[in-house]
Amino acid sequence: MQIIQVKDKKFKLSISAEKIKYEVKRVANQINNDLNGEEPIFLGVLNGCFMFMSDLMSNINLPCEVSFIKLSSYSGTETTGVVRQLIGLNENIEGRSIVIVEDIVDTGITMKELIKLLQEKKPKQIKVVTFLQKPNALKCDITIDYVAIKIPNDFIVGYGLDYDGFGRNLNEIYTIIEE
Repeated sequence: MQIIQVKDKKFKLSISAEKIKYEVKRVANQINNDLNGEEPIFLGVLNGCFMFMSDLMSNINLPCEVSFIKLSSYSGTETTGVVRQLIGLNENIEGRSIVIVEDIVDTGITMKELIKLLQEKKPKQIKVVTFLQKPNALKCDITIDYVAIKIPNDFIVGYGLDYDGFGRNLNEIYTIIEE
């Protein structure tokens, strides 16, 4: 078992780079099929989505635009429950198909707030794709259209996800080892 240290915490390997690549391609193929004939805007939620967004977009064969928004609801290893919009959307999305690209959906609080913000701009439709989902942590009634991988309600790091800003650059997913 591969163990790494990020800051003051130890983590064990839980999802390999090969599994990540396979699941990202699978989800991209679903999106390509479902949105055939559309010219969607893929809206990445920073900072965590950057690796997933890059890999996802390299498998998308639709004519599309790419943009980013930055929201935050985490402090350390815990969600604060309060969403702060940090960087807004500049594109006109009225009448357009939007695909929100998220690294992880756990409580759903951030996603619910983002969907609400986007609906005010009158898009044609909003689809949500997430790299990871923690079904047992979900606290909101939201629709997640595409899920690459479902995971337990553990704290993880890697592939864009961080612990206090560190570990985003790891190309695999690691789960915290509780001491």
